[in-house]
Amino acid sequence: MVTQQRYVAISGPGDGAQPQDLADAGFIARELARAGVIILCGGLGGVMGAAAQGAAQGGGISVGLLPAADRTQAHQALTVSLPTGMGELRNGLLIRAADAVVVIGGSWGTLSELALAVRTGVPVVTLRSWAVDPAGVPGNVPDAQAAVAQVVAHLRGPA
Repeated sequence: MVTQQRYVAISGPGDGAQPQDLADAGFIARELARAGVIILCGGLGGVMGAAAQGAAQGGGISVGLLPAADRTQAHQALTVSLPTGMGELRNGLLIRAADAVVVIGGSWGTLSELALAVRTGVPVVTLRSWAVDPAGVPGNVPDAQAAVAQVVAHLRGPA
C-alpha cells in the first residue's frame, strides 16, 4: 500500500492502440488505484480511456488533461476532466504532474511524453515501448504485473 497520495501518468496511443495495450493499461490503472494512486492521462480514448476505466474499476480517481479547450472529447470514465486548450503541449503538464510514468506501446505523443519524463527526471516504466536506460529509468518490463510492481516500489521509495 502506498502511504501518501501519489500520481502516476499512464501514457500510450489513443488511435491505433493495440488490444493488449488497452488490457494492460486497464490492469495497471486498476491495481494502482487499489493502492491509492491517482491516475493521470491525456483524457481521450485508447490507452488513456482504458486507464480511466481501470481506475474506476479499482475504486480510484483518474484525471485527464485534455488537449482541447472544452470537455466534449473527454473519456466518459474520467473522474476529472481538465481542458487545457494546449493541444500536444499538454503532454508537458501531464509529465510534470506525475510522480512516475508508465508508457505502454507507442505513438508520437507517447514518445514525447517518454522523452519529457526522462529529460525532467520523472521515473519511467515502459511496456512494449521504446527502451531507455539512463540512470533511474527501469526500462522495459515484461508485463503489466511487473509494471505495477516497479511503480509501487518507486513510490514507496528506497528500502
